[in-house]
Amino acid sequence: MVACQNSGSSGAAPDAEGASKPASPAATVDAVSPTAVVVEVERNVGDLSTIGNLAVNRGMSEIGKECVDCHKTENPGIINDWKDSRHAHAGVTCIDCHEVESDSPMATQHETLIGTDTYVSVLVPPSTCQRCHPAEVAQFASSGHVRAYKQIIPKDSLHALVLVHEGRANPELGNAPDETGCMQCHGTEIQLDENNRPIQETWPNMGMGNVYPDGSVGNCSTCHTRHKFTIAEARKPHACASCHLGPDHPDIEIYENSKHGHIYNTDSDDWIWDSAPDTWEPGDYRAPTCATCHMSGIGELNTTHNITERLYWNLWAKRSEVRNSDDVLSPLLGNGEEGREKMKLVCSSCHSALHTDSFFEQGDKAVRLYNEEYFDVAEAWRVELAEAGLLKDNPWTDDFQRIYYHLWHHEGRRARQGALMGGPDYAHWHGFFELQQDMYELEAIYNERMESGTIEP
Repeated sequence: MVACQNSGSSGAAPDAEGASKPASPAATVDAVSPTAVVVEVERNVGDLSTIGNLAVNRGMSEIGKECVDCHKTENPGIINDWKDSRHAHAGVTCIDCHEVESDSPMATQHETLIGTDTYVSVLVPPSTCQRCHPAEVAQFASSGHVRAYKQIIPKDSLHALVLVHEGRANPELGNAPDETGCMQCHGTEIQLDENNRPIQETWPNMGMGNVYPDGSVGNCSTCHTRHKFTIAEARKPHACASCHLGPDHPDIEIYENSKHGHIYNTDSDDWIWDSAPDTWEPGDYRAPTCATCHMSGIGELNTTHNITERLYWNLWAKRSEVRNSDDVLSPLLGNGEEGREKMKLVCSSCHSALHTDSFFEQGDKAVRLYNEEYFDVAEAWRVELAEAGLLKDNPWTDDFQRIYYHLWHHEGRRARQGALMGGPDYAHWHGFFELQQDMYELEAIYNERMESGTIEP
């Protein structure tokens, strides 16, 4: 048991000496005593002997105690999550993450804090997480995830789709598709009202690429949801599935169609999910999840929060190219050759070199086929039609442009991602089969317009 007493701690970095494993699998917050919050944590802690400098028995400040006492009544779900977390085990409380400087653009005061020099914010940006997790935040900042929102800012065609076409240009309601759809995965630039509280149009959201008022970018709780923030949760494939699903990027569907997903779905109940970073290896699990391949420390590789680091192609783009850029806003972010070698190291934990090399050769052939026989041909037709003035101004009422969009954004992605993630139904039936149907339709429209010199009604 870890008893976090009100010792008048100022919230300074906890002392690692004397750390010990909790003795009980139960977890409770004392609902009676006004002077102590009792936290018994076993779940989510894993093997503490593998973790250096983990602090327990940390004193809780008076204000931290007040936060917990109030919220365990007002928002018991928050405290129930927190009491099972490693944060609680280490004595990290609400105030440690939500307190800000008085001059912070997010600074506000709860009614119980008015008249004090303590300021808080409902928002917890990566700059806060960075105080204890600097490596993870730095790695994230070098990854493709960091541009989740920033990359869509200059895309006028996307804004027109959401606001004008989906939102029907309604001045009051037109942003609803963005607020309930796009920004819940991509994030947004969070705006504040006159009291420094986030406005409804930009919050709440769980978007990966949020831009916070202090300028920091990202959202750690997208994968490690609040207020439990578990490593086990983020390692399971459905942590990624809330965004990586659907007709345009069906990653969870492809995973479940793969042999890896087959094994996960039939055999994962007893796998070990909470091993410390860089110790989660085959034996804890029989098959990899998204996190295993893209993030986890395995074999010679260290854990990384740069999900671009092990990638070769940019499979989401109109035309896939080998990654070769250091610019986080570039569609070619990453070093493809190094990424492929790192991914092969992941595979080598369970597969022979022959198996691994042949798998990637199969997948690369599918990507090249899409590039050369589908996208390149369709793009040449599109360019000719545009130069001849044979495309409509509104792409969503133009059969050629709609099918062209689906060719790369839906079917083309499914074919490429299915091929390189071991999802045969998505590579074939949801991928190349539908691609060839698209091509026949595009070719017919192209020929008719070029021969007639007009756009069909």
